[in-house]
Amino acid sequence: MIERYTLERMKRVWSEENKFRKWLEVELLICEAYAKLSLIPEDALREIKEKARFDVERIKEIEKRTRHDVVAFIECVSEFIGPSSRYFHMGVTSSDIIDTSFSCLLREACEIIIEDVKEVMNVLKEKAYKYKYTPMIGRTHGVHAEPITFGIKLANFYDEMRRNMERLNQALERVSYGKISGAVGTYAHVPPFVEEYVLSRLRLKVAPISTQIISRDYYADFFLTLAILASTIEKMALEVRHLQRTEVKEAEEFFGVGQTGSSAMPHKRNPIGSENLSGLARLVRAYALTCLENIPLWHERDISHSSVERVIAPDATILIDYMLERLKNIYKDLVVYPEKMKANMEKTKGLYHSESVLLALMRKGLERKTAYELTQSVAMRCYEYELDFRDEVKRDEQIGKYLTKEEIEDALNTERYFKYVDVIYRRVFGE
Repeated sequence: MIERYTLERMKRVWSEENKFRKWLEVELLICEAYAKLSLIPEDALREIKEKARFDVERIKEIEKRTRHDVVAFIECVSEFIGPSSRYFHMGVTSSDIIDTSFSCLLREACEIIIEDVKEVMNVLKEKAYKYKYTPMIGRTHGVHAEPITFGIKLANFYDEMRRNMERLNQALERVSYGKISGAVGTYAHVPPFVEEYVLSRLRLKVAPISTQIISRDYYADFFLTLAILASTIEKMALEVRHLQRTEVKEAEEFFGVGQTGSSAMPHKRNPIGSENLSGLARLVRAYALTCLENIPLWHERDISHSSVERVIAPDATILIDYMLERLKNIYKDLVVYPEKMKANMEKTKGLYHSESVLLALMRKGLERKTAYELTQSVAMRCYEYELDFRDEVKRDEQIGKYLTKEEIEDALNTERYFKYVDVIYRRVFGE
């Protein structure tokens, strides 16, 4: 199922080919830096750059013997280079290559996710304007509260996605650190210039201090950002699931010709896409926990973080990429029922006007407690006997002592709920 939706570019980021290509790029830049320090002869550098390449299958073959992927990579590349390979991977440690390239890969993945979020925001903005004045009931605790518009609901999602975009841009900066500082980060066998030279060409910043690895709080920030984003996705998916319930049916996922919802019940139209997203969000949040547990390591490093990152980095980013694509399509093709929204809003027969009546009474000088009790007595009578709140307010003698017919009509005017929609939209969309 995921395969159908996952974008090919994210899959390419985490391909073996791309990983080794990044490793080779880092190694060649290290050689260039050494040459500038006259620690590698120019003719050896030329030979290294001309001949350096790798073969994925050969690396795997060597790794069966070495049980070390970077060593297998170095041996494979050295076979292509020949005698000058003695300068290849000189003075550095495996984590210099792995962590620096890992940061590059996370940058690539993050840039794709940022583009995905922009696409989702574009859909939400379009739909928010389309349904800007489409009235529906707002719900708190799942219970009718006061009217909103469907557009306002979508604008709220847009604004949350905007904050996710801000967090992603911050996370992009946070993962943009590398290190070429040697076995325990002291530059004992590799001058700091090498690190500065390499990282500047990779669009990475120098970690002010490192051990054998980059501190894992840098990466934890990124995966926590993905977890928050996944929760926003689930929030939006959960809304569709609620609105598609038979008792509500205010909106639903597009249901194509020939699609089936149940093997047993032909009438079923289920929010399977949204349910899928709710489930996947749990995985992404679980990955966030594992990256937090990667932060405490033994002394200058162990490798307990390594196995985790090999799983969660491709999994979390590919999942988020897929989830955003699917979310975009769900909302792009969402079937909306404005008439059902209006009908549902009227199910309580105007009970949503209770606060307006309460405030009208308070403006006439009643204490809040008295005004509340007066309004609630009418509201509860309507609630229990399914009476029309508007009619009962007009008939109520106690309320009539304080409010004129005109004041009651004004309190029962539904338009008051929408008079500041433009203000909200200007704040959200800046237009």
